[in-house]
Formats: sequence, C-alpha cells, structure tokens
Amino acid sequence: HLEKAQNPLFFYDNDCDGLCSFLILRRWLGRGKGVAVRSFPDLNAHYARKARELNADYVFVLDKPVISREFVEEIQRLGLPLVWIDHHNVETVDLENFSNLFVYNPARGLKEPSEEPVTYIAHKVVGRKEDLWIAVIGCIADHFMPDFVGEFGDRYKEFWGKVKEPFEAYYKTEIGKIAQAFNFGLKDSTTHILHLQNFLISCKGPEEVFLEVTQNSSFRKKYRDIRKKYNELLERAKKTVEGNLIFFVYGGDLSISADIANELSFLYPKKYIVVLYKKEGICNISLRGKNVKKILENI
Repeated sequence: HLEKAQNPLFFYDNDCDGLCSFLILRRWLGRGKGVAVRSFPDLNAHYARKARELNADYVFVLDKPVISREFVEEIQRLGLPLVWIDHHNVETVDLENFSNLFVYNPARGLKEPSEEPVTYIAHKVVGRKEDLWIAVIGCIADHFMPDFVGEFGDRYKEFWGKVKEPFEAYYKTEIGKIAQAFNFGLKDSTTHILHLQNFLISCKGPEEVFLEVTQNSSFRKKYRDIRKKYNELLERAKKTVEGNLIFFVYGGDLSISADIANELSFLYPKKYIVVLYKKEGICNISLRGKNVKKILENI
C-alpha cells in the first residue's frame, strides 16, 4: 500500500503513538501529508474533505480506535483505498462491506487491545535503523517496552539508562523527556502541529529535537509553557493524597488530566487516582488504579 501511494494522506491520533507511527511511515516513504485527529473517539466525516483538498490518492488511518461509517463512505466516493492500522479491540462489523477498506489490527477478534502500539507495528513494517529513536518514543509513551530497546540503549546511551518498565523510561530518561515534549506539543494549534511534524520529518536524531532553530521555535515555546503549568498542577495534586486515594480537581485552559493521572500513578502505584478537568460544567475524568475499569462499570 505504501509503495503504491504517490500522494498519501495520513490521519493519526493526536497523541505520541499516533505522531510517531506517522513519522516512521512518512520518513521511510519520503512523501505524503499528515493530519492530527482531535475528534474523539471516532474519525468523523468532516475530515474526509481533507483528502479531496489535498488531492490524495491513498488514505492511511493510524491509531484511531473508531472510524465513522460516513468517513469510510466519503473516502469510497472519492475512489480512494483506505488503510486502517490500529491496536484497539473495536467492533468493525458495520465496515466490512467496503471493498476499499484494508484493516491491519492484531487485536481483531480479541477481548483486549493488543499490547503493541501502532508505532511498534509501523517500525516492524519498515525497520529503518535511523528511526529507532522515534519508535522507542512512540512505544514508551503508549506504556509498552519494545524488544528493540537494547539496541536503542547501545546506540543512544545518553538518552537511556537502567530502566525496566515503560513508565520508568518515560519519566526517568532523556528519551522519555522528548516523548513528554511530543505529547505537550500536540496540544498546540493545528498550524504549529504542522510545523512540528515537518520539523520532525527532517530530524536526524534525538539530539536535534531541542536545538534552538527557527523550525522548532513554536514547539519549544509550547513545551516550556505547558511544562511549567503541568509541574504546578502536579505539585498541587500531590497535596490531595488521602489514604489510598488521590482526588484532584482543576480548571483553566489546559486539559492534561490523562498526563497528570499517569505520572501520579507512576509516583503512587498502590493508590487510586482520580483527576478531573472541569470546564463549563463538564468534567473530563482520568482514573488509574487496580481494577479501575470494573469500578467505573459499577458506577
């Protein structure tokens, strides 16, 4: 599919796994455009017009758990092949009659998502040694320790360390710092995300990510701004520890409840974490803890 595509359009989930899987395929292929998808949980029909605007001849969807039927119908009307690469265990029965849709998902037919994120799948498909650092970033950010971390550690010693768990790698290594920066950078405007992905397409290694150059200036600024706010919120959240529960509510213009909940879970692995981002009477809730999915179902 990649080799057939002369002007592919890549839709990727607006997180580190989505971005890194796009970068790996795009850097290998040397052509195509990327669009970060912010709609949740599905890829909805209004994104399909991008394929027409950009004159795409192929559409790839990376790390999106749900694609709306209307989106697939619109891509079919345009006469384009649609390649969907994912690792979530979602039902796709209503999409199986589309002859233009090709699904690659190791979790199909399983009750749980595949452990391997889409970044891992993409790296195994193309296997470029010079993109090993991007593959590691996408994997550890999705809480997965890939089988090529040893090779990465040997090659980029200053970016790795003696870590055994994905969260350790994410919070305690230099490559983890870059992974966090990618996640923060994806919270920027659409224009700045486009600047970021174009900069990363040309990056030769992790040592270039924070270089003070014009091409990444908006990314570095966004990272510094969010890092400052994030650290302040994290310190406030730590003060809410009570028994085996952390219950933290915050507001403002920055929704990063999942990021805060993840680090609290790393710092306090035996506690239940509840982080709520409150805006205009609506709360986004991020939960972490043992059997928390079952508890949520009961609620």
